[in-house]
Amino acid sequence: MVIFTTRVAPEWVDYNGHMNDAEYARVFSLAVEALMDRIDLDSAGRDRHGYTLYTLETHLCYRREAHQGQPLEVAVTLLDRDAKRLHAFFTLFDEEGNLLATSEQMLMGMNRESGRPDAFPAPVAEAIAALPHADDGAWPELAGRTIGIRR
Repeated sequence: MVIFTTRVAPEWVDYNGHMNDAEYARVFSLAVEALMDRIDLDSAGRDRHGYTLYTLETHLCYRREAHQGQPLEVAVTLLDRDAKRLHAFFTLFDEEGNLLATSEQMLMGMNRESGRPDAFPAPVAEAIAALPHADDGAWPELAGRTIGIRR
C-alpha cells in the first residue's frame, strides 16, 4: 500500500550527486506521518483522541541511489502489532519500481495527556486492522535484519 509520494528535493542531494543518507530517514519520517493520517491520527485525530505515535526504533537499509527530482513512493506493510505498538516495514521505490531503501520501525502509541504508552483508541485500532499485514513467516526479505560483520 503506497502511503506517501514525493520527489528528491535539490537540498536533499549531497556532494556525491545523490540523495544524502539522512534524507532517506526524512522521507521515511514523512511516510510515518502519512501512516498516521491514514489511521485517524492526523492533527485533528491527535487532538480528538489525545493520542499520538512515537518512533522507538528504526533500521534503514540503503539499496540504490536516488537523484534530484526523482519521483519516490513509500509503501507500508505491518509485520506485527499489539494493543499499543506497530512493527512496520516501509519500502521506498522509484518511478520504475526499483527498491531504493527500506525502513523497519517500531512505533509506540502514546497518551498525550499522560505522556505514557497507551492502547490505541478504538477508531485507530480499526484503521490499523485495515492496513496490509505480512503473513506469519512471510515477512519481506529485508525485514528482521541485524547489523554485523558476517564471517
